[in-house]
Amino acid sequence: MDNSSARPHIILKAPEQVEKIRVAGHLAAEVLDMITPYVKPGVTTNELDNLCHDYIVDNQQAIPAPLDYRGFPKSICTSVNYQVCHGIPNNKRLKNGDIINIDITVIKSGYHGDTSRMFAVGAVSAAAKRLMKVSRECLREGIHAVAPGLTLGDVGYAIQRHAEENHYSVVREFCGHGIGRDFHEEPQVLHYGEPGQGEMLRAGMIFTIEPMINMGKRQVKQLADGWTVVTRDRSLSAQWEHTVLVTETGFDVLTLRPGEKL
Repeated sequence: MDNSSARPHIILKAPEQVEKIRVAGHLAAEVLDMITPYVKPGVTTNELDNLCHDYIVDNQQAIPAPLDYRGFPKSICTSVNYQVCHGIPNNKRLKNGDIINIDITVIKSGYHGDTSRMFAVGAVSAAAKRLMKVSRECLREGIHAVAPGLTLGDVGYAIQRHAEENHYSVVREFCGHGIGRDFHEEPQVLHYGEPGQGEMLRAGMIFTIEPMINMGKRQVKQLADGWTVVTRDRSLSAQWEHTVLVTETGFDVLTLRPGEKL
């Protein structure tokens, strides 16, 4: 009996596909650097969306992947404070003390690159700064658990351990994903797990790691807009994301920004 259909169909990328995803990833990272000086008190997330859209389309000759993806109405996702992910840009102005995740996915030559980062709006609280710092460390821990022969459970465990050691919680309902010609491919990359469990990592796999880390409890809910996800207890949430290639010896981050250290 053939049980192969029970396993996710994971596309191992050929070198030429890797390079196309690397180009798209570089462009996505470039958008985050471009938008950085505009993230300040008084700006609306709609204004940030318009700036990113125009830069992707006009400067990069690329396509903003979120726009019209399953009906999503904007070109970027902007998740503020207790919004966990998939926030829709709007006309509300950012204020001093807010934290915001901006999530960029670019399509170039038919391939996707996906990355996000946190921004502090003006002067933020020490608690918010710590959450942003630890959530970034969680991403780093997950990335450093990537190598052929290790498993997705190893990646999830590394993230979960670091978050919980710092008295934060990991969102369970949303995860990283394979990426390439399609925005979302197999495998699903959970940000929690058990060492040695789950899909074994193989060279040529490309996926996102994008842990959502909450200051309070892990439970979330989706708002009536059908997209925006928030913490149930309205505690702050933070997320960082990279697109990662499994190499013969470890990993290669395809969405690093210039000067960024892991």
